[in-house]
Amino acid sequence: MYFLRWKLLFIFLWGNIPLLFSQVYSPTSTIALVGAMDEEIELLQRSLQHSKTKIIHGIPFYTGKIGKQKVVILKTGIGKVNASMAVAFLLSEFRPKQLIFTGIAGGLRPDLEAGDIVIGKQTLQYDYGQATNDSTFTRSTRNPMTKQLNPLYFLADSLLLTTAQEAAKHTDFQSLGTTHRSPKILTGTIVTGDLLVTSENKANELRRKFGADATEMEGAAVAQICWQQKVPCLVIRSMSDKADSKARDSIENFKQVASYNSAHLLLNLLGKLP
Repeated sequence: MYFLRWKLLFIFLWGNIPLLFSQVYSPTSTIALVGAMDEEIELLQRSLQHSKTKIIHGIPFYTGKIGKQKVVILKTGIGKVNASMAVAFLLSEFRPKQLIFTGIAGGLRPDLEAGDIVIGKQTLQYDYGQATNDSTFTRSTRNPMTKQLNPLYFLADSLLLTTAQEAAKHTDFQSLGTTHRSPKILTGTIVTGDLLVTSENKANELRRKFGADATEMEGAAVAQICWQQKVPCLVIRSMSDKADSKARDSIENFKQVASYNSAHLLLNLLGKLP
């Protein structure tokens, strides 16, 4: 009887080895390039060589090479849920070794103009937490696999961050906005929420509470998934507006060039990666 139990256990484990090992993330040589809107991935798609398209659950994924790098390009759609869903499919199907999110954002620092870039050293979901009668509190998310709390701020991968900083020194950006100066590049904090911020009061609150430099609607949700799966991640954003009451008009006027600047930096970053 004792021998039979061990034999049955052995048969069970042997038959489930693929399942057991499938729970461990095993990266390929592919780098994932992700944006939320058409404008944000347009330059990336134009740069893609030997392009192929694969449809997964109705979402197109574009594969090929940019320079020496094997890449997959994804448009997630706007918002944390859309971004999380699409990136989950991406990680499952393509198992990228790194993920870089590119796109536009609202600037929270007073000195940021349209076209300026924030390279995210850390990201945070400002609308996850608790609301009481007196206030709202932002809290850490929880990893459903380990049951442990995630960090409140998701730190960018150090290699991707330093490579982006170096690439920014050698990138020719398009200038725009009222000053027509060369875009300012800074490394800072990007906060994410399911709100398009078009309020001076909200923008000031995010700046005051979190020391945030820019706000958008996808980055920290994607960073959470990458953190939980141990996929190196970086979020790059170019300012299309100031997250104020004039933001909607500003986005329409500047989203094309802001998207270009962010994606252009990403392309130069790719060229410097091993």
